[in-house]
Amino acid sequence: MLQPRPPAARISRRSLLGSALAAPLLAAPLASTTACSTDDDALTFFFQARPEEAKVRLKIIDEFQKLHPDIKIRTILSGPDPLQQMMTYCAGGKCPDVLMAWEMLYASLADRGVLLDLNTLLDKEPQYAASLRADSYPAMYDTFAYHGGQYALPEQWSGVFLYYNRAMFDEVGITPPTHWDDAWSYAEFLDAAKALTRREPSGRTKVWGFADPWVPYYSAACFALNNGVEWFTPSVDPVKTNSDDPRFVEAFEFYADLAVRHRVAPQVGDQMSVSANDMFQGGRAAMALGGHWLYSEFTGIDEVPLDVTVLPVGPHGGPGAVTDVGSTGLSIAADSPRIEQAWEFVKFATGPVGQEIIAASGLFVPVLKSAMNSPGFAEAHPDVENMSVFTEGPDHSRPLAITPSWGKIKALAERSTNRVFRGADSADSLAGQFTADVNGVLEATS
Repeated sequence: MLQPRPPAARISRRSLLGSALAAPLLAAPLASTTACSTDDDALTFFFQARPEEAKVRLKIIDEFQKLHPDIKIRTILSGPDPLQQMMTYCAGGKCPDVLMAWEMLYASLADRGVLLDLNTLLDKEPQYAASLRADSYPAMYDTFAYHGGQYALPEQWSGVFLYYNRAMFDEVGITPPTHWDDAWSYAEFLDAAKALTRREPSGRTKVWGFADPWVPYYSAACFALNNGVEWFTPSVDPVKTNSDDPRFVEAFEFYADLAVRHRVAPQVGDQMSVSANDMFQGGRAAMALGGHWLYSEFTGIDEVPLDVTVLPVGPHGGPGAVTDVGSTGLSIAADSPRIEQAWEFVKFATGPVGQEIIAASGLFVPVLKSAMNSPGFAEAHPDVENMSVFTEGPDHSRPLAITPSWGKIKALAERSTNRVFRGADSADSLAGQFTADVNGVLEATS
């Protein structure tokens, strides 16, 4: 069990503005603010959302204020880089009271003392804490546990899976798995992708078997999870990367070869004019990897009868398939002058009522079992027959990495993996300098 660290020093303006993470934002304007209240005493809530998702957030706020009319809430919409924006707000003494927390970003804020350890509040309400734990998925809840503290409560699951075009699968006579415990193999997945790929006599690809709208190295890391190896050891506050593990290399190579060798997936150049999203929506790709955030874009297209299935399992993985946690949660600023009011809102938004609103919206996957099994969640997904991919997903999730050094590791990954995905290097190359550089970053962090 991880031992708690001594309390981190409160973030100072000098240390923050001197950091490499914060510097790029200083010349950029802050995101616009949408005010539910103009009261300067209002509780401030920072989050990132598309317009339709923001409406769901506002509905949760409206329902909360029916119960707590004395607590006014002002929303702050995030820009494209929420971590830098939050750090800059907090360094300037204007840290929002409630902050959206991302699985792979929150540790940096927790490490700097920006976020409140919610155990200090949960310990005061043992009955509530126990009921929340009982209704939660451990993988989601524990994602936000860092060095003995609980720095957020989860609010949505965003693990990835495969969308597929039912008509195209029916045409080639392939029925994909409907449960995470009954996954297909790498070989079965590749055979399906080959059968679904269609080329014109000229050699031009008319339909791709598989397209990936997500971040390639995240996707490849999920393929590695399904080949029996996690990207980092341990996943929370890691001390080393496993990018030199033969199982990891094999998974990365398999993923890259879908485009480079087998040509069942578009290469980078193929997506210059048409994105992977558009390929799937336009019937030019039979499968697309992504999370629930794509559902509202893909559903309701008559020409693309939609369903979902699970990731494939490699020769060293299994018995069932797994995915990334991909969760977001809600945190409270450690220096908030409105901690009690913030706590009431966080409990509401991440509790049964808030989660049922999320479930019925069709825009998110809830993180409470009660909301997941509610009629509203099923009714919000009329196109999906394989609902078990959603409802079983949280129990089959694993974190990719929770470390305050993720920003530096991400930059290394973008640079080193790009050559693999373009076919300029094999995945074996990751076992060399990339592994050494990442381990150096982790060593400097510990």
